[in-house]
Amino acid sequence: MKRTLFTVGPVEVRKEVLDAMTRPMITHRSREYEQLQEGIVEKLHKTLDTDMQIIMSPSSASGLLEACVRNGVRGKMVGMSNGSFGDRWQGIGEENGKEVVKIDGAWGKALRPDDLLPSLDASVEAVTVVANESSTGVLNPVKDIARAAKKENDPLVFVDGVTAVYGTDLRIKDLDIDALVFGTQKALALPPGLAIMCLSERLLEKAKSVPHRGYYFDLLQMKKMADKHYSLTTPPVSLLYALDFQLDRILEEGMQARYRRHREMGDLVRSWAGERLGLYAEPGYYSDTITVIDRKGLDFSRLNKGLKEKGYEISNGYGNIKETTFRIGHMGDLTVDDIKGLLEAMDEVMEAM
Repeated sequence: MKRTLFTVGPVEVRKEVLDAMTRPMITHRSREYEQLQEGIVEKLHKTLDTDMQIIMSPSSASGLLEACVRNGVRGKMVGMSNGSFGDRWQGIGEENGKEVVKIDGAWGKALRPDDLLPSLDASVEAVTVVANESSTGVLNPVKDIARAAKKENDPLVFVDGVTAVYGTDLRIKDLDIDALVFGTQKALALPPGLAIMCLSERLLEKAKSVPHRGYYFDLLQMKKMADKHYSLTTPPVSLLYALDFQLDRILEEGMQARYRRHREMGDLVRSWAGERLGLYAEPGYYSDTITVIDRKGLDFSRLNKGLKEKGYEISNGYGNIKETTFRIGHMGDLTVDDIKGLLEAMDEVMEAM
């Protein structure tokens, strides 16, 4: 049975988007490819309303999170975390031999500038923070955190936007950050396999002084090729076809309309969860792409099994709260009517349990 995914990622990909991937293959060192990549980057700039540099990598977003560390930190960084994916970035720093000052906030609560300030001094080269923590459903106040960092010794600021970009208006121009990383398999509603980074000239300049950047994620080499509308390594051409097609659809919908649709879907899920079970995230900091719901003893395996039989699929909890929560993804090309159908099905399954 065909199932519609209301998962945290990969997410539901519409048939017309998948069909866009069936165009004839081209080589990635051809004029046709140059035109494809140049057009995609132009549309990324337009939809995101940013003049930051943009590079793409044939990897998951985690690869470009590692690129931030490998290119932007010689010795010491601060890793902010209030969930599994903040923890992951801290771990990436440690695995790359950096000194990582860990700021571990409470899960389910938003990080604040005051959490960061005591750890900043002249030796800190960069701060990492997750915009939308998908293990907890918390949207952190990234703008406030970045502004506080800039006032205190001005380290580089790197943001994981994986489950925020294209679903939440981060107002990138106002953030004044040095890297924003995201991937195709979340709110862009594409298959996985391509990561994208918006990055600053300041990060590129810093990379010149950082040794052992590696090859695959050397931002200087990637930028050199991107300036020619090429990829440093072999790109997923079929996925780029789909990205090009999807960006045209997003432009047609309009970014503000897209953000409103995500907010409406999130409101519906939050209202349903608040009446029946309970929300895990702190009020006022709810994600508009993911809702994390307290189980309150609910058998998630039975719930999801029943949903799959009706043609729906949602996500289990993640990390430290895997056994006490579950997650509903409401992002990408899903609609308000899709969400209503899911919630009706959930009521039916829960009533029968």
